[in-house]
Amino acid sequence: MNNLIRTLLFLFFFNVFSQEIEQNDTLNVFELEEVKVSTIRAKSTDPVTHSNINKEDLKSRNLGQDIPVLLNYLPGVVTTSDAGAGIGYTGIRVRGSDASRVNVTLNGIPFNDSESQGTFWVNLPDFASSVESIQLQRGVGTSTNGSGAFGASLNILTDAIEDDPNSSYSSSFGSFNTFRNTLKFSTGILGNNFVLSGRLSKITSDGYIDRASSNLKSYFLQGAYKDDNTLIKAIAFGGHEITYQSWYGIEDLSDRTYNPAGEIYDQNGSLSGFYDKQEDNYRQDHYQFHWNEKLSPSWSASLGLNYTYGRGYYEEYNDSGSDTSFTYLGLTPIQFDDIIISESENVTRKWLDNDYYVSTLSLNYLKNKTRLDFGILYSKYIGDHFGTLVWAQYAGDVSPRKRFYENKGDKRELNFFVKLEQPLTNKITGFIDLQYRSIQYNVNGIIAGPSIFRVDSNYNFINPKGGLTYKLSSNHQIYLSYSKAQREPSRSDFENGNPKPEILNDYELGWRINGNQFYVYSNVYLMAYKDQLALTGALDDVGTPIRENIGKSSRVGLEIDSKINIYDKWSIQPNIAISKNTNKDFYFKRDGLLTYLGDTNLSYSPELVFGNILTYRPSESLNFSFLTKIIGDQYMSNIDSEKSKLGSYSVSDLNITYNLNPNFGLKDIAVNLLVNNLFDKKYVSNGYFYTYDDDSSDANNIKTIEGAGYYPQAGINFILGVTFDF
Repeated sequence: MNNLIRTLLFLFFFNVFSQEIEQNDTLNVFELEEVKVSTIRAKSTDPVTHSNINKEDLKSRNLGQDIPVLLNYLPGVVTTSDAGAGIGYTGIRVRGSDASRVNVTLNGIPFNDSESQGTFWVNLPDFASSVESIQLQRGVGTSTNGSGAFGASLNILTDAIEDDPNSSYSSSFGSFNTFRNTLKFSTGILGNNFVLSGRLSKITSDGYIDRASSNLKSYFLQGAYKDDNTLIKAIAFGGHEITYQSWYGIEDLSDRTYNPAGEIYDQNGSLSGFYDKQEDNYRQDHYQFHWNEKLSPSWSASLGLNYTYGRGYYEEYNDSGSDTSFTYLGLTPIQFDDIIISESENVTRKWLDNDYYVSTLSLNYLKNKTRLDFGILYSKYIGDHFGTLVWAQYAGDVSPRKRFYENKGDKRELNFFVKLEQPLTNKITGFIDLQYRSIQYNVNGIIAGPSIFRVDSNYNFINPKGGLTYKLSSNHQIYLSYSKAQREPSRSDFENGNPKPEILNDYELGWRINGNQFYVYSNVYLMAYKDQLALTGALDDVGTPIRENIGKSSRVGLEIDSKINIYDKWSIQPNIAISKNTNKDFYFKRDGLLTYLGDTNLSYSPELVFGNILTYRPSESLNFSFLTKIIGDQYMSNIDSEKSKLGSYSVSDLNITYNLNPNFGLKDIAVNLLVNNLFDKKYVSNGYFYTYDDDSSDANNIKTIEGAGYYPQAGINFILGVTFDF
């Protein structure tokens, strides 16, 4: 592995110094389409580590898989899929930080769930088909809207206005009975000012894991008004997902596709079948209004309003454990003669109905290379959590749809930031970014068990950021930055203990080089945490990862991202992330005794993440891409247990695109083939780890038992798609 790393580094730097640097001085000027995201996106001269992706970069592989999977080949990114094939519930980690620590905005509006802080792309299937551009900032990044970025921030801009009318129909099919159908249209500019566009999508898949089926529907509708100084958009988008539960994982890899969800056992303890409605059923609708205005040659402004309505449940059959007890279900025991019945097989639904209101305002000033950005956000979230009893073998005098728990979360946030980019000399540009966040979070009610659950927490965070960019030439920069981030615990953190807010100090040193036929962006970073809420490896009863404050910890790393055009037909796009991720002076209670472990590895943080895209384009209409991802060893715990280790793996995909360029009324016919896991590797990209103390044999001799579970990913599989552009 060390020889591989040295070879890759040599190739990067050899290509940097073997080619002449192209002089290409540009000025950051944002069109009205970008005003609503320019306040929170990093500019090319900002001292912020970032990658930009446009719709063309996604087009050839956009065949129904979720956005995290499409971003898999970016630096420091690790992705996984519960169903094993990239459709349904998918996850993303950046620099070892899980999705709840990756801030995501859609047109500047926060997408992370306010309470859980997670991002659930299954609620927006095929959303990549309505994306114009994406920026991934690694580390703290610039100040943004919503929950603080503790590993990365992902800023997504949806479809831009198209001047000419057009429509397209896309259809794809593939392994595991995967089908996708997408219809898009745009009227083009009507009466010089108005545009209407939209999309309808449906995706179905059986999944690689047994019964891990997905039935996904989504829509996107946009109306816009545009003139020289004004752009107004009204956008509605959303989705409805029905997925069979596959978040349990497996502990025995001898049957890689086995899914324990919905198991039904007979009176003899033998497996008799599976409950057919063990599913997640959720709808989410987003309504956005954006008004972007050019106030003068130097000033522009943007107003954003959002309402998100989510509602749905997951249904499950329970025939053992605490979920069958009358105490858990809030029922009164039933007595027949001398027999008391206090537990019952049952079917429950656990609901979440939520409303999310957001308003944002930004002002942007640009003159003589001086840039000033103001941003303010106010949001209100109301989440109604409750559980209903659908069926029970024994229930007594119980009304239909009895609620056995109910609580409500109320979270409000005020976020204000100001950013200044100012040339200090002909070579040096300074950057200052100050942010204030105020959060009020309240929960009151009963959670399943039942037990009282109350939260009454207020937080006020001041997060300063700043840096310098030194321009060696018009396309050769060095930057240095410092960023501070603080963030509040999530709902599940409160459910699992008495958490403290966490603090991150992020130091970045970067080097950007752009040449005529290549670019190389490299950086080193130090992310120093206090009271980091790190993943323990354990899961709660709905598959949500459990976190705990761990004191002092750090991430130190080197990242290199590059692209090199070789002649006219070949290009190579390698990136590498090498890191050391450490818990400082870690303690763990083992066998009943508090044990000092010293410095240990942070969970889910591989030391090596490598990606590459090798492209061969023999003609304008034919394109071949060979994609490779290598992930090093990682621990699922913070205690360096060998039981918790996920082994390294390498996966390669093949992507072929052919454009027919017909002459009979169609603008284009594109055929795309994606072969995932080309070499049929048997690998695991995610899992869970747990411990418990066993004193069953001797109360004075406690033994700590360890266990692990895994989420196997699919072997070789394919998706073939065709798109007709009218």
